[in-house]
Amino acid sequence: MTVQDIRAFNRFYTNVIGALDYSRRLYAPYTLTESRVLYELAHAPRTDAADLRTELSLDAGYLSRILNKFEEDGLVERTPSKRDPRRRRVTLTARGRETAALLAERADESVGALLATVPSADRPRLSEALRTVREILSDGRAPRREDVVLRTPSPGDLGWIVQRNAALYASEFGWNADYEGLVARIVADFAEDHDPHLERVWIAEHDGRPVGCVMCVRDDAPATARLRLLLVEPDTRGLGIGDRLVRAVIDFARGVGYRELVLWTNDVLASARRIYQRHGFVLVGERAHRSFGKDLNGQDWRLDLHGTPG
Repeated sequence: MTVQDIRAFNRFYTNVIGALDYSRRLYAPYTLTESRVLYELAHAPRTDAADLRTELSLDAGYLSRILNKFEEDGLVERTPSKRDPRRRRVTLTARGRETAALLAERADESVGALLATVPSADRPRLSEALRTVREILSDGRAPRREDVVLRTPSPGDLGWIVQRNAALYASEFGWNADYEGLVARIVADFAEDHDPHLERVWIAEHDGRPVGCVMCVRDDAPATARLRLLLVEPDTRGLGIGDRLVRAVIDFARGVGYRELVLWTNDVLASARRIYQRHGFVLVGERAHRSFGKDLNGQDWRLDLHGTPG
C-alpha cells in the first residue's frame, strides 16, 4: 500500500459517486461543502457553530459565510447557545429541514442507482469491504456520539425494527411473541398507509449498521402525534442516541404543527422513561395489565408542544 494507491482510489471513487459532476444536480444550488453543513445540522447531536467548525474542519470565516447564506435563504436560525451564551446555536428552519431532506433524497437515489449495478451476490462482500476500510482508518477508536447519524429508513429497515424489537425485549425482559406481533402491526400500518408530511421514522446508524429507531405517527386525538418504538442497541447505549431520537421526534412534531406528543410505555423500561422525563414529558396515567406474557404497569406520557421551548 502506497500513498499513490490511496490517491488513485480516491480519484476512482469520486468519479463513481459523481462528487465532481454537478450536471447530476445532486447538491444544486449548494456546493458539496454547503450540503455537508446542512447534513450535519440535520443529524449532528450538537449544532453550535463552533462544534460544526470542529467536526468539519472548516475555516471559521468560510463557515460563517455559509451560515450567512443559509440565513438569507431562510434555511437556518442562529440564537445564543444554552450551553454557553458566547456561542451561537444553529438550527434548521422548516424550509431548512425540507432542503436537507431533498438533498438526502437525491443522494440516496444516486447511491441506489449505483448499488443497482452491483450483483446481489457481491453486495455482502462490498459492504464488508467498506466496513473494513472504516475500521482500519479509524484506528480502532471507540464509538463516538458524532459517529452516529440519524437517517430515513432504507429498504429492509422496517423489517429490522420488527426483528430487533422482538429480539431485544425477549432477551432483556422475557416478552413473548405477542410483542413481536404488536410491533409488526405498527410497522405494517406505517408502511402501507402514512402521510410523509406528518409521520416519519428515524434510523440511528453507526458504522454502516442500524443501532436505533423511533417513529412519529398521527394519534386519534386532534393535533396529536404519538411517539412509538424507541429502541437503542445495547452496545451503543451511552452515546446519547435515545435522546437524539426523541429530540428528532419532538422537533419534527412541533415543526409540522402538532400541539401534543403522547406515548405509551411500561414502567420496567426505566432508561426510556428517564429520557422522556428529560425532554419534558409528564406522566398522565397508569394501569396494570397482562401483556407479552408478563404482568406489567402501563404508563401514558404527554408533552405539550405548544407550551414547551424549542
